[in-house]
Amino acid sequence: MTQEAAAIHGAEPALIANPTHAIAAAAIFVIAYALIATERVHRTVVAIAGAAAVLALRLVDQSVAFGGGHAGVDWNVVFLLLGMMIIVAVTQRTGIFQWVAIKAAKASRGQPVRAILLMSVVTAVLSAFLDNVTTVLLTAPISMLIADGLGISPIPMLIAQIMASNIGGTATLIGDPPNIMIGSAAKLGFLDFIAHLAPIAVIAFGAFAGIMVLQFRRELKTPLDAAERVAGFDESRAITDPKLCRRCLVVLGITLLGFFIHQPLHLQPATVALAGAALLLVVSRVEIDGVLRQVEWSTLLFFVGIFVMVSALVETGIIGVGTGWLAARADASPGAMAVVVLWVSAVASGVLGSIPLVAAANPMLVELAARLGGVPLSGVGAAQLHSAPMLAFWWALALGACLGANFTLIGAAANVVVAGVADKHGHPISFMGYLRYGIPTTLATIILCHFYLVLRYL
Repeated sequence: MTQEAAAIHGAEPALIANPTHAIAAAAIFVIAYALIATERVHRTVVAIAGAAAVLALRLVDQSVAFGGGHAGVDWNVVFLLLGMMIIVAVTQRTGIFQWVAIKAAKASRGQPVRAILLMSVVTAVLSAFLDNVTTVLLTAPISMLIADGLGISPIPMLIAQIMASNIGGTATLIGDPPNIMIGSAAKLGFLDFIAHLAPIAVIAFGAFAGIMVLQFRRELKTPLDAAERVAGFDESRAITDPKLCRRCLVVLGITLLGFFIHQPLHLQPATVALAGAALLLVVSRVEIDGVLRQVEWSTLLFFVGIFVMVSALVETGIIGVGTGWLAARADASPGAMAVVVLWVSAVASGVLGSIPLVAAANPMLVELAARLGGVPLSGVGAAQLHSAPMLAFWWALALGACLGANFTLIGAAANVVVAGVADKHGHPISFMGYLRYGIPTTLATIILCHFYLVLRYL
């Protein structure tokens, strides 16, 4: 009986054919995790070095690593991100994002807590329909200016934006990189994420907002002249190119519509994003070199490196061992294991980072779908991936990874980006100082997700 056949029939196959290779793949991945978490070396450098190591040691064949299959780089994720980065890079030139932020600040009427909540709403909504990393790159500098205009410390507003970006990004397929990865692996579409995750994301945002009000109301006092300062903001100067702005908004609307209907059209999300990017480049007539310089190539290469390292874990059998452990327990109590996935992924996301966590978890859940569905790995399709037990696992992973990222300052790329902006402007956010806000928000939102999963799927 082959290893795959044994897995289907419930036997315990010899998943690790070469223990030395398995240990080497696991060691490289753990070392990379540690370096990424400690930030001693740039995360993209770590990912590329780890990918080079597993390829050089022949822990995974290059054709497998770059093949884009079950054990390889997920090019749908990479090109979806690339397409959206191009759209945002062009749209950013118009000043529309700054216009929205200034309007929100003026609506606060100089009250710091209200300003924080309104900017959090803006950040959450933008994160849902762009992506959270791009959103905080746009809004964090604006928040610094708003805080300066109000005469308050920018740190509370920046911390709130971190959390709002991760919560807002939870709601859609394109809002947070972990969701993009999960959607691609599980063959889940844009509407699937809206239907299943948007409701709990809205509830989680409400809980987060309540916690922020309680915490910041005691810390922030409204300056006497704050209202006059905010009234002096001029949003009319934010829109630098009205004609380009209109074109960008039309193309962005078409692209979002494409995400809503991509499944009936049998198109991958990456195809929609690239088509939108191409259309915008044509109608905007902007200089392509300038746009490409704004693409976050380091982020894309980071994804490629992580995928290659994970492919080594799959090929050497490490992922199969984890799948076997999970499958044995999922058969007996799928509901309990889905809740375990939620809490474990939440803690792991906060401590180790959401992207590496999901990159490692995705192939494990795909193999689990094959085992529970009684089909070979090569035959896994929507019927197996979307069975009732598996949907609970996918949504538990998404919620744990996205919302658990609020736990620490290194939980997600958006967290690190905002911390970098704050430090650059002389307002460093300490790791321990952030925990004062991250722990209660994460705990409250994950508890809500726990009940949401139980009531809706288990």
